[in-house]
Amino acid sequence: MLDRATATDYYRATGGPGLEAAPLRGATEARVCIIGGGFAGLNTALGLVERGVTDVVVLEADTVGYGASGRNGGFVFAGYSRGEADLLADLGPEAARVLYRRTQDAVALVRSRTERYAIDCDRIDGGVLWANWFRDPGVLERRRRLLETAFDTQWQPIDRSRLRMKVKSDRYSAALFEPQALHFHPLKYARGLARTLQHLGTPVHEASPAIDLRRYGAGWRVETPGGVVEAEQVVFACGGYLAGLVPKVDASVLPIATYVVVTEPLGARAADVLDTQAAVYDTRFAFDYYRLLPDTRLLWGGRISVRDRDARDVERLLRRDILRVFPQLDGVRIDHAWSGLMSYARHEMPQIGQLEKGLWHAQAFGGHGVAPTTVAGEVLAAAIAEGDTAWQDYSPYGLVSAIKPWGFGGAQATYWWLQAKDAWKDWREGRAGRP
Repeated sequence: MLDRATATDYYRATGGPGLEAAPLRGATEARVCIIGGGFAGLNTALGLVERGVTDVVVLEADTVGYGASGRNGGFVFAGYSRGEADLLADLGPEAARVLYRRTQDAVALVRSRTERYAIDCDRIDGGVLWANWFRDPGVLERRRRLLETAFDTQWQPIDRSRLRMKVKSDRYSAALFEPQALHFHPLKYARGLARTLQHLGTPVHEASPAIDLRRYGAGWRVETPGGVVEAEQVVFACGGYLAGLVPKVDASVLPIATYVVVTEPLGARAADVLDTQAAVYDTRFAFDYYRLLPDTRLLWGGRISVRDRDARDVERLLRRDILRVFPQLDGVRIDHAWSGLMSYARHEMPQIGQLEKGLWHAQAFGGHGVAPTTVAGEVLAAAIAEGDTAWQDYSPYGLVSAIKPWGFGGAQATYWWLQAKDAWKDWREGRAGRP
């Protein structure tokens, strides 16, 4: 069982020293003020600096990477929470291909930034396996063909016998392998981005929640408990931890929880679970996702809920999920368990745009956020620094109301319904396979 003393976030326990990022004190001026020290805000700031806009200030209410950016599974691969088939149906082939290609470019940018700025974030270039929970081979083949024909992307098929050598479970029938993907320690990466900004002369202020935002002449005035920023432009990037400053922005997303645990070091037992450096997730709507960490621990995440559970509940739920896939881990100790909030929009796509002149937003990255937050940073930085209009490609996915508080009930009901559909298919396949 989980020890109360270790009911902590693994990333914070292993992330090393925090930033030296004092709260904002007094008044300052900037060309751009970014509210939110997660991936979306940090990537926007770095994108601006790389384009020559150095007069930038970043405000973080808690600590850099406090929200989903520092608590996620650490998977970095192309795509959005909204699936490729839906993206194609929404936008048509050319526009869908452009949006998808941006996430591929974002994976490459994450990789290059870790090298260019010497960000030590336990990066593993192992790819990602999408493992088929079901017997139906069409689940994999339809996506493989769609990616190849519509998005010029090749995910490699892995048959059951080869997969069984890599993932030591009888649970899966086959898989697709995405070789360009990587996985990493997300909190180390977030802090690495912030330290890079500091080194380049961009101030990052932790413990500086924005408590008021209003027009100030041709620009904006952002107030914190200890100071004020007067800026020409403001980027609002708070994700699931809403600042409450712009009602229309806040009303457009639901903060939804997901859960993660990390086991004790497995040592030699790790080879009895995974013989691959790839991260793994499966084909269900409510999928499991997991990977081996450099110290041989197994990180395991999954489930979606409107409830932000305590560590013991998370451990109880996810232990059961682990044993469905890897019964050989019965009795393994769970050392870390936590939950975190992601921001979801009803249309399952990021909301990237300009609310009014000089007021930008980037949110609703859902459970597939590392590459899309990098995209958002590049798109918004190019818009502010160069007048680029690529951000308008996301206008079909605008600030639609999340219908709170009723939206929470709707989201939970949808999750249960799709989870039930997966369970029904699983049961039918099992029944069909019995003599």
